[in-house]
Amino acid sequence: MSLANLLLIAGHETTAGMITVSVAQLLDDDELRHELAQDPTRIPGAVEEFLRYFTIAQQGLLRVAREDVVVGGVTIRSGEGVVLSVQAANRDPRVFNEPGELCIGQGRGHLAFGHGAHQCVGAKLARTELRIVLETLLRRRPDFRLAAPIEHLSCKESINVCGLEELPVVW
Repeated sequence: MSLANLLLIAGHETTAGMITVSVAQLLDDDELRHELAQDPTRIPGAVEEFLRYFTIAQQGLLRVAREDVVVGGVTIRSGEGVVLSVQAANRDPRVFNEPGELCIGQGRGHLAFGHGAHQCVGAKLARTELRIVLETLLRRRPDFRLAAPIEHLSCKESINVCGLEELPVVW
């Protein structure tokens, strides 16, 4: 049951949430939507930046320090628990030039899928799904738009993954 639940949350909810917030951003930003529709080769870069900017996994990563380490002037002792924030890491000004801004092309190096041994096994599939959705929508309906102001869209209430309850559009 635990594995099935993990696959449902990690394999479906995260991708569905990422698709809704990415498409909402495109619909709210006419310039970006038109740029990507005119130059689809930029869509993979947009996917990476959306993943960085809208880090939708809300639960902190739980780890145990294997050795004493000082982080931000605080000593974490070997064996102590640590909660890591992927959202904070994806806004690190030492890594990203404009960490608080959505800038297509700066998404390289994000940690939306974790890193190393803890990297999400579905990362390639999730990237592919998001890229295909964006390419298909921009090719078939480059003029689509939100049917309600973006600030009126409601977010899912979940402790694990964010996304939108619904995404009303006008074709």
